[in-house]
Amino acid sequence: MGCRHLLVKFSGSRNPVSRRTGESTANVSSEEAIKEIDAFAAKIKAEGCTEEVFARYAQQRSDCGSFKSGGDLGVFGPGEMQAQFEQGCAATPVGTMSDVVLSDSGYHLIFRTR
Repeated sequence: MGCRHLLVKFSGSRNPVSRRTGESTANVSSEEAIKEIDAFAAKIKAEGCTEEVFARYAQQRSDCGSFKSGGDLGVFGPGEMQAQFEQGCAATPVGTMSDVVLSDSGYHLIFRTR
């Protein structure tokens, strides 16, 4: 499998620090994170929900270090990602964006590339 993702960390994330900004997300509630990621999902959908559009927003907002590459996580096999994330990716058809997926890292939008 392969994908891009946009991660929004919050107080319940296993390591509540943004890799994009270096700032703590310990003061961000689950509700705030969901509201924000839902807004990004709506923007991506409104602009055609293409991989290019997704990558642009992931680069602008994702709390994962992969923000530098538009959220690209490359290709990975079974057991290489957190189970919740892997399941969310597997359930998303190639070329489409997932619904919001919660993992130990935070809330994700996933764009499946492979």
